[in-house]
Order: sequence, then structure tokens, then C-alpha cells
Amino acid sequence: MQPIGYVRSPHQSTQDVPKGLGAKHEAEGTLEILPEFESGLLDIEGFSHLYVIWVFDRSEGFSLTGTPPSDDRPHGVFATRSPLRPNPIALTVVELLSREGRVLRVRGIDMLDGTPILDIKPYLSNVPPEKLRRGWLAEAEARAAAKS
Repeated sequence: MQPIGYVRSPHQSTQDVPKGLGAKHEAEGTLEILPEFESGLLDIEGFSHLYVIWVFDRSEGFSLTGTPPSDDRPHGVFATRSPLRPNPIALTVVELLSREGRVLRVRGIDMLDGTPILDIKPYLSNVPPEKLRRGWLAEAEARAAAKS
């Protein structure tokens, strides 16, 4: 796989990215698409949100279990958003604010500055919110709420 572009983000290190229960990803940044892929952005402006598939390019190694910052219990890597994965790829949903040529201005950045982008797809979901389940995260949120 080859990058189609790079993220420009206010997050310079992993410590800058909000984590844990209630973390909000509201940072704005840009997705700068390489010139040879610009025509692939045709008609993207019609979508409010995008999936961004990207690489954990600064992650080394992997662990099949780990304790995420949003819980005090271990979970399998495939039930988390941990960067320590067998294949260091990630998925983020961002809000598309505008397009200027091959630069997409977005909100919801949780990637580090300079992160390689592998693909972009329009966000489409036909799953009604009442059908979504949040697994162990809902349980961790309930435990945290009970403590406060």
C-alpha cells in the first residue's frame, strides 16, 4: 500500500490526543492529498463526514491484549483502538468542513501530524443508533458514572 496523502494535525505526540472516557475529538486539521490522487476527490464535498483509513506509522510491535485508557480491565486488541496491532492501520470518522483543491479541512482529527493516509471513503451508515452496542466501553462508562 502507498499513502494517498498526509494528515496536518495540531497533535505532535500521542500525549496530545484526547483519550479515555468522555474524550472528545474536536481538533481541526487537514487531509492533504497527493497531486496524483486529486481527481479522486471529485464530488466529495457532498458528504458531511468521511472515513479516513490511516497508518499508525510511529507504533512498534503489537500486543493481543491491553488495558485501554478508558477502562481498568484488559481487552483484546480487536475490541480496542490500540495502536499496538498486528497490522498498524486505523480508522477515524471526521467531519468535512471544506475542500480547497486537494486539501480537505476536517474536524475530529485524532491522528498525529504527518500521519500517512491510505484511503478516504464517504461515511454512510444505515444502522439506527438504537441498534448500536458499545460493548465493554458502555460498561466502563457505567462504572465511572457510578463512582462519581
